[in-house]
Amino acid sequence: MTGGRNITEITQFILLGFSDFPQIITLLFVMFLTLYITTLTWNLSLLVLIRMDSHLHTPMYFFLSNLSFVDLCYITSTVPKMLSNFFQEEQTISFVGCIVQYFVFSTMGLSESCLMTVMAYDRYAAICNPLLYSSVMSPTLCARMVMGSYAAGLLGSLSQVCTLLKLNFCGPNVIRHFFCDMPQLLNLSCTDIFFAQVLLAILTMLFGLTNALVIMLSYGYIVLSIVKITSAKGRAKSFNTCASHLTAVSLFYISGIVVYLRSSSGGSSSFDRFASVFYTVVIPMLNPLIYSLRNKEIKDAMKKLQKKTICSQGHR
Repeated sequence: MTGGRNITEITQFILLGFSDFPQIITLLFVMFLTLYITTLTWNLSLLVLIRMDSHLHTPMYFFLSNLSFVDLCYITSTVPKMLSNFFQEEQTISFVGCIVQYFVFSTMGLSESCLMTVMAYDRYAAICNPLLYSSVMSPTLCARMVMGSYAAGLLGSLSQVCTLLKLNFCGPNVIRHFFCDMPQLLNLSCTDIFFAQVLLAILTMLFGLTNALVIMLSYGYIVLSIVKITSAKGRAKSFNTCASHLTAVSLFYISGIVVYLRSSSGGSSSFDRFASVFYTVVIPMLNPLIYSLRNKEIKDAMKKLQKKTICSQGHR
């Protein structure tokens, strides 16, 4: 290429993944395949359940169904490629494939961060303004908040991808990770990455710190409202409506902070890779379980669905 445009000499990258653990490679493959299938099953089941039961057609479950959709796309952006590389001699991914993988991964990750914030606001509206909840959380507002979360994630990811495409990659082309992530890609660039690092820091502030502060502020008001409730039963019920979301948020942010603080310099030790498994694979699997385990409405919906299934089979 000429005309002042950057030249990308590398056409593919090598994803080392977990190839430095040959003694347990089969065990790792079985483990990741099981986690992936479990994640698909649980999230798809939750999506179908919310869709089929009219009692779950509320703002909270609307947001939860979108969270399940995001988690499905999030884990699918990385795990299938990782599984296909386990038993291949050349664990490669094309330059375009690497960029597309990071684009989808980043879009879903940023969108999930925004959805977590939207769900915190929903809990704030439900507990702090229960009488106005239905009018405040209208279907139109809920749809706009979800679309805004997707749009924000898309724009944030696009800005990073555009920055990556302006960089030169002259070699080496070995990524000591199981997927294409920004810190590792920046570490392989042979051109100045200052702007890309600044952009990454800005996006981290916007999507990480800002969303975390909004969530903390929402829960600050929620705690104040719960304290004012006179009955112990009322306080316990209010707390239970927030416990699942608070657990999911804590796992999402704590794991993300731990991994990205360690990998900000492009490092990719064995610990970093296994830690990354938690927020790329384990959390998408745990989210539907966290929201369903102590949720009476979802349990009731599952029982009704089971009864309908049994009855329909009995009439055949």
